[in-house]
Amino acid sequence: MRRHRALIPAALVAGLGIGVGIGAAGRELVGTAIAQPRAAAPAALSDDEANVVRIARQVSPAVVSVARPGASGSGVIVRRDGVMVTNAHVVGTARQVQVSLADGRTVVGAVLGRDPTIDIAVVRIPVTNAPVAPIGDSDRLEVGQSAIAIGNPLGLERTVTTGVVSAINRSPRGIQLEGLIQTDAAINPGNSGGPILDSRGQVIGISTAVLAGTGVSGLGFAVPINLANSVVEQLLTTGRITRPFLGILPGDIEPELAAQFGLPVREGVIVLQVTPGSPAQRAGLRVQDIITRVNDTPITRGGDLRRALRELGPGAMVTISVLRPSGATTLRARLVEAPGAS
Repeated sequence: MRRHRALIPAALVAGLGIGVGIGAAGRELVGTAIAQPRAAAPAALSDDEANVVRIARQVSPAVVSVARPGASGSGVIVRRDGVMVTNAHVVGTARQVQVSLADGRTVVGAVLGRDPTIDIAVVRIPVTNAPVAPIGDSDRLEVGQSAIAIGNPLGLERTVTTGVVSAINRSPRGIQLEGLIQTDAAINPGNSGGPILDSRGQVIGISTAVLAGTGVSGLGFAVPINLANSVVEQLLTTGRITRPFLGILPGDIEPELAAQFGLPVREGVIVLQVTPGSPAQRAGLRVQDIITRVNDTPITRGGDLRRALRELGPGAMVTISVLRPSGATTLRARLVEAPGAS
């Protein structure tokens, strides 16, 4: 009996020891089950990703929603005093539009003017010290460089998509606009009027249209920002829009094109079409003429030609140097005001 009495406490102690061990282990397991798992360290962004993130944060506050009865789109603020750019087709014939800002405010914007021929409208909103998007130089674009679109497709505010500049100086069939930037950055209904940005976060274009259809994707188009900005400057300076009109459809000469057709130069602007009754026709410009210079300005691409004519303005007499199969010649044309602005 003594032995048994000695063994019982030992057994009880052993049992308690086991029980305590199980209980401690149980508590440890329970604690592990309900504790939040430790978050994994975020993966480092690539340089390209980090740049897009930076640009989105910097520019998105300047991107707005624009609405009028029956239509809506996007816009981008370009001046601290509330001047913004959007599409002419977004504002339509309205004199006022509703503008929703990134900070949640909704204000009424006054339409300062519009030019349907290039699908650009300028609006002023009653906002001081507004966030602005920096302006780039669309005349210096290169095919293949980055393109970042920000807008409000289908009401999804400040959506960011990325791609490249697929082509420049496009005049696509079915879109009554010329000299557009083509991009594969996704552009959808509601993006119209929003900015296209380069890798520095500068606005290079204003989204305007997309070609859609079965099996078609990545065909978005934007108005070059230099063209849009010229409308802004004119409206703020004179209160109206004027654009010089020569009357040709230009095409860029690329080295491959020059080699294929045996052209005498590897760069310049080839005349694809001459408008009847235009200054170009009166001056004697012909289809397949290659424009190499306007006054003293070398012309290597369509952007050079547009910029040279913009700087001269309507009424200016210009000297145009051209190459033909018969040789080089010089023509004189007086620019007129382009129709369709208001």
